[in-house]
Amino acid sequence: MNVCSHCGAPLEENAPSCAYCGMPVEQIRPSQDRAVYAPQAYEPSEYGPAQNRYTPSAPYRREKNKWIAFLLCLFFGTIGVHKFYEERFGMGILYLLTGGLFGIGWFVDLIILLFKPNPYYL
Repeated sequence: MNVCSHCGAPLEENAPSCAYCGMPVEQIRPSQDRAVYAPQAYEPSEYGPAQNRYTPSAPYRREKNKWIAFLLCLFFGTIGVHKFYEERFGMGILYLLTGGLFGIGWFVDLIILLFKPNPYYL
């Protein structure tokens, strides 16, 4: 039985790449020495292969508190204070000039902020 040289997962015969980590399977010639790996209990992640998961790195994400944004929207939403808190200055100016998009944008933002996770990221 062959195992992946990268993650140690069992490989299907003649597989071009590992089904779990996605690394290409190295072609082993008979003249090369073959490393022997001890079989390990391998449990694939519930989210599938590692190459399909994407988590943005922290420096590019800004964390915001849902309840601060919600209260700012509730009391000052028609002038766009919650948009300035989210650092969306263009939308903040638009809300300021149009009265929260004539009240419709303010109401929609209240509902959206109510159902966001805390903290949320921009």
